[in-house]
Amino acid sequence: MKYEIIRLADRPTRKHQAARWFHEKWNIPLAAYLESMEESLTGKKAVPQWYVAVKDDMVIGGLGVIENDFHDRKDLTPNVCAVYTEEAWRSRGVAGALLNHVCADMKNRGINTLYLLTDHDSFYERYGWQFFCMAQGEGESEMSRMYVHRT
Repeated sequence: MKYEIIRLADRPTRKHQAARWFHEKWNIPLAAYLESMEESLTGKKAVPQWYVAVKDDMVIGGLGVIENDFHDRKDLTPNVCAVYTEEAWRSRGVAGALLNHVCADMKNRGINTLYLLTDHDSFYERYGWQFFCMAQGEGESEMSRMYVHRT
């Protein structure tokens, strides 16, 4: 059951497949994903970046790194965003592998601190993330947990 983790900047031909997949999971406009992914392909900056886990040409998981994941703490940047694993692949380490991969890749690009906004309260600790503070997501009535990972 081996899968491959791909940084889209290394495989730009996957951009449209990845953008559609993220759009279907998070209901963010397809154009927003395409724009961010296109910016990542220029290689001018470390952020944004997009990653997908692929098995037999099918995306089974993914995440991105963007400046701000739609929250009020603009000082906490960059953010890991859109973490998602297909239900059939959950509890198999896909999300953990993606998180570990992105942390290592960002460190190689000179980014030593990453933030992540979530409603989960224990999942990310397994992968070295620490609770940092509460933050207000755009359009959200409840506060969400902000985690930090220092590479």
